[in-house]
Amino acid sequence: MNWLDNLRIAVQGANSNKLRSALTTLGVLIGVSAVIILVAVGTGSSRAVEARIQALGTNTITVLSRGHFGRGPSVTGTQSQAAALTLADVQGISNPSQAPDVQSVSPVISTSETATYKGATTTASVIGSTPSYLTADDYTVEAGSTLTSADVANRARDVLIGQTVLSDLFATGTNPIGQSIQLGSSTFQVVGVLATKGTSGITNEDDVVIAPYTAVQDELTGEASTFTELLVQGKSSNTLDLTATEVEDILAAQDDTTVADLPFTVVNQATLLSTAQSTSSTLTVLLGAVAAISLLVGGIGVMNIMLVTVTERTREIGIRKAIGAPKRVILAQFLYEAVLLSLLGGAAGVAIGLIGSRFRIDGVQPVVAPYSIALAFGVSIAVGVFFGFYPANRAASLRPIDALRYE
Repeated sequence: MNWLDNLRIAVQGANSNKLRSALTTLGVLIGVSAVIILVAVGTGSSRAVEARIQALGTNTITVLSRGHFGRGPSVTGTQSQAAALTLADVQGISNPSQAPDVQSVSPVISTSETATYKGATTTASVIGSTPSYLTADDYTVEAGSTLTSADVANRARDVLIGQTVLSDLFATGTNPIGQSIQLGSSTFQVVGVLATKGTSGITNEDDVVIAPYTAVQDELTGEASTFTELLVQGKSSNTLDLTATEVEDILAAQDDTTVADLPFTVVNQATLLSTAQSTSSTLTVLLGAVAAISLLVGGIGVMNIMLVTVTERTREIGIRKAIGAPKRVILAQFLYEAVLLSLLGGAAGVAIGLIGSRFRIDGVQPVVAPYSIALAFGVSIAVGVFFGFYPANRAASLRPIDALRYE
């Protein structure tokens, strides 16, 4: 008997009780679709976290005073009067001979102000910095002009506004370029509009006003010599750890201390990304393992049904063995039927999994991992073989005389 005959008999066996066969394949279907969907959710969540971290800047290191709370990462602790970020620190980090892996360093002053334009008001985050900040923090000017080094040197009261500030202050169709807005009690001119950037965690990156730090010092904070944080851009993501080491060494030398006692916190974007990826991978594996339990339960269902099938067809087995059917033929007959049920459930499960992964789940857009499809489908077939072997072997091992006497 060839494999086509075994397949034909397996199909006939499955058709003999359609409802039972459908319920058996349903168990496998649920397991396979659960694996694909949950792994897709884990992968989608990982991609979302990575995108949020990337939104913090390109190849960046953030240096902030301990105890700082602002747009950057918040770190608790006590800040001494001497622990201040100054222009001397900026100049030291900008020195190519001391920090050859640093692309740029942007001093940052962060504050929050009420922005007003012709009666419309909104509260926005105001960032005082230099032109290099836009590149380091991945901002793009969509309309108008950008800030220049001359603006910083001349303490120009020019600003770039984000999309949220634009929509809150200006009516649709109004050109904001060249218009004057109030930040607190000071007047600034809009010279450019930033492209949409989205959110980073709970921070709306579009609810921002960016101005030369010198103008922010003069008009808003009154701070003339220190900065909220420094945003350092490395030349390459591959050497970001080396860049962080150079920054720490320079700051320690400037403050006459050691790296271990540095009164600042250095946040390495590469470290954040690596930690997030590790955590997300663990989550994805956990979700996949939970879904695999469903597939295991489906396999147990296949074994249970095949045992019932063997019991129901005991006399048929006895007759076939009495007329000369060898053990391997009986084994193949029932094994084919078990694998067929698993195969059908696996194929349907892949289809359901792909459809289910198209919908957002708890705010996460699932991303189907190709390996999860191959893995889930392959495991479904393996489940049919593994859980179908025992019932098939039991049927093949029956003695003809015992099978013929079975009632």
